[in-house]
Amino acid sequence: MKANASLEERMAAVEEAISELRKQVAVPHPTNWLQQITGSFKDDPVFEELLAYGRAIRAGDESLLSSEDE
Repeated sequence: MKANASLEERMAAVEEAISELRKQVAVPHPTNWLQQITGSFKDDPVFEELLAYGRAIRAGDESLLSSEDE
């Protein structure tokens, strides 16, 4: 009987391990950080303004770089 109890205990441990593995596999792994933030600034007026500044600077309008206090 002791061998049967040991076998039952071992089977219970295996079943528990399988259950844990299934839980880990079921949880989707996060995508890379860039995919996680893509679209996070959509329709944000401040971000749109920042993009406009970047376009202006790349187009040669460096007057945007000088501060208003000068």
